[in-house]
Amino acid sequence: MLIEDWMASKLLTIDENTSVMRAMRMMKENKVRRLPVLAHGKLVGMITDRDLKEASPAKTNSLDIHELNYLLAEMKVKEVMTPKLISMKHDETLEKAAIVMLQNKISGLPIMDENGNLVGLLSETDVVRGFIHATGIADGTLHYIMDLIDQSGTTASIIDICRQHGAKLISILTSYEDAPKGMKRVALRIACPDDQQDSLNEKMAEAGTIIHSVKDKLQDLPQKQD
Repeated sequence: MLIEDWMASKLLTIDENTSVMRAMRMMKENKVRRLPVLAHGKLVGMITDRDLKEASPAKTNSLDIHELNYLLAEMKVKEVMTPKLISMKHDETLEKAAIVMLQNKISGLPIMDENGNLVGLLSETDVVRGFIHATGIADGTLHYIMDLIDQSGTTASIIDICRQHGAKLISILTSYEDAPKGMKRVALRIACPDDQQDSLNEKMAEAGTIIHSVKDKLQDLPQKQD
């Protein structure tokens, strides 16, 4: 999966000389958590809601509301932004971006083109959306976690079983770290006709060791409470 397929390309940006108060208002009105900061059309930093909170005087401060508003109106975005950014190119992979974000403990990345121009923003939510799409969970699929013998042809046998039952293999991920010695662990998402599921399960059990199998129910998912 490529970053350019999942990044936000319609961007709201802010000039480095904009006031902190204006930045706060822009974030609130547009319900965003970060704004790319530009100078003469070029990316020079990023400002987040956390930056703005840290820049604001504490509630226990002796400043009255008028003094506080004046301070925030005078303070510029360039004074509180993060200037040294980690960025990636639009044609790099989403999986690589996930590693970069995890290793650096960041929740968003500016995305650049070949000429160093800002063309998008990638958030942790975008990465999750890409992962959900790749796994096929939203398509009402069966999920199998299996241990197969680590030799040529074992994965192909799973594909053959799916074909024989009129099923479609949506995704397959292979790992060796979690599997016993001489085995490989595979996670599969399979779209299968309802009347073939019992037979499919029997054949899958013959092909390897089923660690877990389920058809995720996506109705009545937990929701954030207001």
